[in-house]
Amino acid sequence: MHNLDFIYKRQSVRKFEDQAVPVADIKKIVKAATHAPSGKNVQNWHFVAVTNKEKIEAIAKIVEKKNAKLASLIESEELKKGFTKFLRFGTFFRNAPALILVYTEDSYKPTGINILEEIGASTEEIHNLLRTNPAIQNIGAAIENLILAATNMGYGTCWMTSSNYAAKEISDFIGFQKDEYFLSAMLPLGVPSGEIKSPPRKSVEEVLTIIE
Repeated sequence: MHNLDFIYKRQSVRKFEDQAVPVADIKKIVKAATHAPSGKNVQNWHFVAVTNKEKIEAIAKIVEKKNAKLASLIESEELKKGFTKFLRFGTFFRNAPALILVYTEDSYKPTGINILEEIGASTEEIHNLLRTNPAIQNIGAAIENLILAATNMGYGTCWMTSSNYAAKEISDFIGFQKDEYFLSAMLPLGVPSGEIKSPPRKSVEEVLTIIE
């Protein structure tokens, strides 16, 4: 495929039309996510789609409540202000007609980690390999597939991790449990509303090194 417009038209969408997303479309979008690559084909992802607007609003309130609880324990006024200031960016999903919760598990470790541990490698060497975290790379690939599929189908979404501090409370509320899986990201989904502005991108020359 020579036309890459399906990538370049992706934008982070935070405002949505009051228009339901058909379950059939959600399934198509999630199917695209499941075709992402994953190390040793572990496919360590699970998607929960919430389409009930009252439940989506309840999830937003859960985030607000946890934010307030944590803020009440912060002694530094500057730190507290910084933590609470951007709460609205962690709850704007309340206006979306659908919310996709992305779960993962991270038991898949980098190749060679058991060898380093066996030979008594340094803590630094083990840490440097662990931080590559292929399990999380897998879920990142799946989320990107999901976002691009949604965009290509006329929907908008936004990759969100800013509410992860309320992950347990959110999971308890929706009643989803799967052994060793945890909530890693949320994506509001809907038809974009209003003008969408994207920040400028670094030039290819700034981020690319070619070694010949």
